[in-house]
Amino acid sequence: MPSPALPTLLAFFKALAHESRLKIVGLLASRELSGQELAALLALKEPTVSHHLAMLRELGLVRQRLDGNTHWWSLDLEALVALNRRMATRDDVAALAGGIEPDAWDRRVLENFFGADERLKEIPASRKKRWVVLRFLADKFEADRRYPEAELNEILKRHHWDSATLRREMVGYRMMARDHGIYWRLPEAEWQPA
Repeated sequence: MPSPALPTLLAFFKALAHESRLKIVGLLASRELSGQELAALLALKEPTVSHHLAMLRELGLVRQRLDGNTHWWSLDLEALVALNRRMATRDDVAALAGGIEPDAWDRRVLENFFGADERLKEIPASRKKRWVVLRFLADKFEADRRYPEAELNEILKRHHWDSATLRREMVGYRMMARDHGIYWRLPEAEWQPA
């Protein structure tokens, strides 16, 4: 589920992703200016400046004060700081990725390298993809069980003919340990990723 802050953050970044709007914020940070002064300083037409100010005002970043026929604009520094604070927390930033399946890449690698029968088409050359495949295979072994090499090979051959390479790779990535022909699965915290 997307973060509730996402629309506000998108509007914020969209508003500040334009050079003229950034310059307006910079100019208003030093003092209050009229729309005419901003237009002259930025070498823009007044309607263009009004458009930029409307976007900034919608976010609450600028305030307007009317004095006769003159519209005076100032930066709402507190609103800018509040928006910044809102974006600065790790949880809020992480929530922006809501709705994205974190294992999508792993799932795609497995779909590409395994058939429907869970037979490995080939051992990936890429270390990152090989890690995903080996992690999948390591899950076929119970954590607190010892496997003689023959039994380990039999389980691996259900997935690929080259059990010796798969066995060596799983030991190399510290997914499995061996001692005198006996193998066991190590805790995932000890695995050494690609």
